[in-house]
Amino acid sequence: MPNPIDAEARTGPVSTPTGKGLRGGSVGLLGAVTLGLSSVAPAYSIAVTLGFVTLIVGDLAPAALLLGFVPILLTAFAFRELNREMPDCGTTFVWTTRAFGPIVGWLTGGWVVQIATLIAMTALSQVGATYLLQLLGLHSLASSSAAVTITAVVLLAAVTSIAYRGLHLAASVQYVLLGLQLAALLGFGAAAFARDGAATPSLAWLNPFAFGDLGSFAEAVLLCLFIYWGWDALITANEETRDGDRVAGQAAVISTLVLLGTYLFTAFAAISFAGTDAAGAGLGNPDNAADILSTLAPPVLGAAAAKVMELAVCVSAAAALLTCLVGSSRGTLSMAGHGALPRAFARIHPRHRTPAFGTLFFGAAAACLLVLLRLVSVDFLGDAILCIGLLIACYYGTTALACVWYFRGRLRDSPRDLLLRGILPLLGGLTMLAAFARSAHDMYDPAYGSTSFHGIGGVFLLGAGAIAAGILALLTARTRFHRFFRDGRTTVAELTVTED
Repeated sequence: MPNPIDAEARTGPVSTPTGKGLRGGSVGLLGAVTLGLSSVAPAYSIAVTLGFVTLIVGDLAPAALLLGFVPILLTAFAFRELNREMPDCGTTFVWTTRAFGPIVGWLTGGWVVQIATLIAMTALSQVGATYLLQLLGLHSLASSSAAVTITAVVLLAAVTSIAYRGLHLAASVQYVLLGLQLAALLGFGAAAFARDGAATPSLAWLNPFAFGDLGSFAEAVLLCLFIYWGWDALITANEETRDGDRVAGQAAVISTLVLLGTYLFTAFAAISFAGTDAAGAGLGNPDNAADILSTLAPPVLGAAAAKVMELAVCVSAAAALLTCLVGSSRGTLSMAGHGALPRAFARIHPRHRTPAFGTLFFGAAAACLLVLLRLVSVDFLGDAILCIGLLIACYYGTTALACVWYFRGRLRDSPRDLLLRGILPLLGGLTMLAAFARSAHDMYDPAYGSTSFHGIGGVFLLGAGAIAAGILALLTARTRFHRFFRDGRTTVAELTVTED
């Protein structure tokens, strides 16, 4: 049977380097959707989130998943429209710079995105390493902080080498990894529905008006935002995608819809089988919340098949790591190409046509950050992961509003433009910024997360600290990259630096 990537590549034009030196036409729509889904790590995301959502809202978890999807979909429309107008692998950096100027673009479209991704990579490598050791039967090592950290660094090195060799190879690997995840989740759901005693799913579980109070509703929806985050990484491959100005945007919307269907199916199946009781295997049991699929897989699938679910979560983390590296290195490639970062980030490997320096830099940076946070405290690492939600809401909201502002002069051209470039992105942006404010309020509480300092939550300090560090980095960058910060919006309309 022929390789689907090879077959897909043969149907399109011959791959040629783009203006930044990337290999154009490396993937099509299917490959772009696969990259987007893989970056979200669906098996891992639903495993570690569904239990916590159920603890808050019980059997209304599917309703929370649905409501959390709404601002994501609205934001996806903004990404699609901006990508059609400005197909650049820098995505949010380029778009927010064109709309709001270089300061906002560098900070929210560049720094915040890269820091959120870097922190996420530490979490994904740790999760992947833990599951890998468990799968190999090395349970004593899986409970050892040092062993997990060493394995995580090795895992980072492996995915960095794949990302270094090119998007074509990365997409080929992602087909296999994503296929395993979706097959495991669908198999789990089908088996759970078929088990004796499983409750009949109810449409009442999707009722958005049944939440008891606004606080629990907001908290559950904020948790759900996290499990959809990452699909936008596929758009950073727009210069390597055939018809990237059109296909990458389509892939963004398709991937979010596939995620919604997969998550709702899994949530309905888990609630039908286990219920929301606070004892035993119930989803309301706090002891099960951290990884609900590991708890339910053995009674649903049997001990042997449950190993497949563990494997799915492991490869889910690895697949997301790979896409994070692909996205981050291309984001900094664009920033360097437009004169907003050192020239080294614009270097392209002469044979693989990948951002060689950027790929190695982010692989090494994630490894160093993981080791540093582990040395400080395991709790500190956990709180660093929790602060990602604040960063996500910040740059998603800013990008959605950038769509409205950039197209403001054309919103009256047609009903389509008014809806897809104005109303929907505006609603998405305002919702995301409201989520940002709510997240900041909740994280300020010293009881939020595992650490605090002088009565202020450690999660808030890490999130706000990451943004504050970005402001300091911005001030430093302004002294070095004069043309970018002087000429503003015009610098991202052309390449200032090309490959060495």
